[in-house]
Amino acid sequence: RVDEWTDVDRKRVMNDIITTMFNKKFMEELFKPQELYSKKALRTVYDRLAHASIMRLNQASMDKLYDLMTMAFKYQVLLCPRPRDILLVTFNHLDAIKDFICDAPGILNQVDETFRQLIETYSCLSDGEFQRIRQTLLIFFQDMHIRVSIFLKDKVQNSNGRFVLPISGPVPWGTEVPGLIRMFNRNGDEVKRTEFTTDGNYVTPQREGSFDLYGDRVLKLGTNMYSVSRPVETHMSGSSKNLAPHTKENIVPNPLAKEELNFLARLLGGLEVKKPGGSETGFRLNLFTTDEEEEHAALTRPEELSYKVINIEATQ
Repeated sequence: RVDEWTDVDRKRVMNDIITTMFNKKFMEELFKPQELYSKKALRTVYDRLAHASIMRLNQASMDKLYDLMTMAFKYQVLLCPRPRDILLVTFNHLDAIKDFICDAPGILNQVDETFRQLIETYSCLSDGEFQRIRQTLLIFFQDMHIRVSIFLKDKVQNSNGRFVLPISGPVPWGTEVPGLIRMFNRNGDEVKRTEFTTDGNYVTPQREGSFDLYGDRVLKLGTNMYSVSRPVETHMSGSSKNLAPHTKENIVPNPLAKEELNFLARLLGGLEVKKPGGSETGFRLNLFTTDEEEEHAALTRPEELSYKVINIEATQ
């Protein structure tokens, strides 16, 4: 629910957030080789990005938005046909962002510059390196099992919050449809073939997605999952709720804590929070049906998901 939300507001908010997200200094820090940082660090950056315009979210709505974002991204990474297709998912994200700001050439140029950096940095990596990236991302998300109504409805997520891997559909590009075993002798000559039946209905993809600045990505992961309008809710799964009493804050000092704070300070240096100026009143975005629902969600959120957001003043 939004107070006096107009197309002008929507465009302004999108332009402000995208401008901040693709800030040159911010992108330079992100592209530096580095260890994956913590969930708290990610949440801090995400909070700052979400408030890069005059839009404001209360804690419960921000939690819900963050849960939806993390589970949607986990779903996309988990279901990638090939590790290399993570890049196609990212390109789908950027293609959609470019549609939002197609009439703002200055911002569009920022996004295209990031596009070119992605191509330059990642297109030359081997399949093994992409597999390491995919595994690293999945390790980051492995304990997050938040149920999302849109995924439950489409039966891509079970009631316990775990995703369902399909056993039908296109096989990864460059691979063959399962059902044939070939046997070779020591000289490498094929000597026997055996066929077997599979439970899935597999097909060969017609073409590979484009890794160019402009092109058909073919892969649909990372495209708009709201193309059919429906309400979206997030809930903790039962198994995750049961973890709450056993979750304790690690009291052992983290030797990387200072380094991570310094990294965050550098990142946030380009992420300015906009404050409504003059007579301008900003507006609040509520992702719940009523204010009462939002307040109840804030009170009932499991402790292990309550991020203690670090506020860092990163001005020079």
